[in-house]
Amino acid sequence: YSKKIDKSRPLSLSKGRQNKRRFDKLNERIIVNNIMDLKLGIKGEESEVVRHDNTAAAYGSGLVEVYATPAMIALMEKTCYRSVMPYLSEGEGTVGTHINVAHKKASPLGTVITCHSEIIEIDRRRVVFKVEAFDDKGDVIGDGTHERFVINVEKFMSK
Repeated sequence: YSKKIDKSRPLSLSKGRQNKRRFDKLNERIIVNNIMDLKLGIKGEESEVVRHDNTAAAYGSGLVEVYATPAMIALMEKTCYRSVMPYLSEGEGTVGTHINVAHKKASPLGTVITCHSEIIEIDRRRVVFKVEAFDDKGDVIGDGTHERFVINVEKFMSK
């Protein structure tokens, strides 16, 4: 069986492919339950000061009184989480599922660390962020990506 294709007419798509095309067209936006409205480019910023309780010595990840890698990762996660909360429906939250970062520079006690996040990818309930942490001199101390999933908190906690 062969069918001649009329190239002067646009191809008709099945309903599934039409929906995919529509989603591709709106790639920078996703709407879940008609309430959540996340977009590429949403940014967040959080800061903290290097104190004894967030040093490598306190975390047990080293012996030196410098900003701990686990503390930097926690700040990155917090920055991402807080940046999307205004866009979520009541009863929704996010959970971190993947992080890929490099800690590039040590920061001594008293240094102000600022983290910036930006949504760079959205795939249904999966949200990927670019994250960067800076010291108070403006030097990058860490960067990478972080992935979170939007969840229904009640359902998640009942598992």
